[in-house]
Amino acid sequence: MPNTSFPGHDDAIWIPSGRATLAVPQAFGPRILWFGVADGTNLLYLADESKLQLGGEGYRFYGGHRLWIAPESPARSMQPDNDPVTVTEVGGAFTFRSHVDRFGVQKSLKIMPLGSESYSVVHTVTNHSAYDLELAAWALTMMKSGTTVHFPQPEFERHVDRLTPNRPLVTWGYTKIGDPRWTWGDELASLRQDSQLGPVKIGTFLIQGYAAAESDGHLLVKKFSVSPGEAHTDMGCNFETFTNEDMIEIETLSPLVKLAPGEALVHVETWRLYIDTMLSGTDAERAKQLAELAAAI
Repeated sequence: MPNTSFPGHDDAIWIPSGRATLAVPQAFGPRILWFGVADGTNLLYLADESKLQLGGEGYRFYGGHRLWIAPESPARSMQPDNDPVTVTEVGGAFTFRSHVDRFGVQKSLKIMPLGSESYSVVHTVTNHSAYDLELAAWALTMMKSGTTVHFPQPEFERHVDRLTPNRPLVTWGYTKIGDPRWTWGDELASLRQDSQLGPVKIGTFLIQGYAAAESDGHLLVKKFSVSPGEAHTDMGCNFETFTNEDMIEIETLSPLVKLAPGEALVHVETWRLYIDTMLSGTDAERAKQLAELAAAI
């Protein structure tokens, strides 16, 4: 087990997969608060010690990987996850389940090690209220300072072959397209975290269903299911990335659905940590490398 600490560390459950490992506290959540090479450092962002307190009724920015619901709202999305989770283990898969919040929502993470530094991370949102709830599952992974997020561009199509758009780009009011942290290639786009610069965020629809975060010479590749033609929040986004002075997020979203009482929404990500692996070369070469790494998951 790596030499590290965070709230709930004493009873955290460590789940190895090949040379990778991750840790989930039982004292609050569900959240993944440690992910990386088993004998290395944590690739996830954690809030500083002054913020890492347990309990209380206000939302706490612990960091790590969390499950939210979209569309984003201060009340419904930022429900506190400060209480202990219930944990079950079946066949090597661990499920971490929250209590039901005041909106009737219960969240869970099911984590299954797949070997070869890979994991299945299943996000489930269940409606325990007496009413229909319209929402999307929103999986957010907060990576530490210095990380770069990469995501593929849609395939190039000649003007004479296609007249309709295929590259949606959603921006927030504080986003600057000319921000120096962006690299816009024809086949790959990248956003770099910089501790000297403030917030920026974009969203898009990734038809390829994968993206990556590069940190400390390692590459986390996420794959997720794609549902073209279905409604999505934030003007049609199934992928978003956000950064500020402290960290950078690699985010995926399920389609927007209406959950009847008792129904559940499931959103699955597959993670693979490629150790001592970084994208290199031209834009086309880096895009090809990422596509091959994602195909191997």
